[in-house]
Amino acid sequence: MRSLGLALLACLAVAACSTQRQTVGTAAGVAAGAVVAGPVGAVVGGAVGAVATAPGSCYYRNRYGRLRRVC
Repeated sequence: MRSLGLALLACLAVAACSTQRQTVGTAAGVAAGAVVAGPVGAVVGGAVGAVATAPGSCYYRNRYGRLRRVC
């Protein structure tokens, strides 16, 4: 029970400095990971969801150096 509390506290601390989109992506990753691989999958899915929906991940530079938005 103590480790669950620590995990919850860590998630709340990280969620405080994230965008709404990243929070939704992290929650979706946690849910999908938990269904597929249990607790370890939830951690990995949450990390992947957070990175995939990070604020800078929707942009890329084309071959001319211009910044383009993907999503």
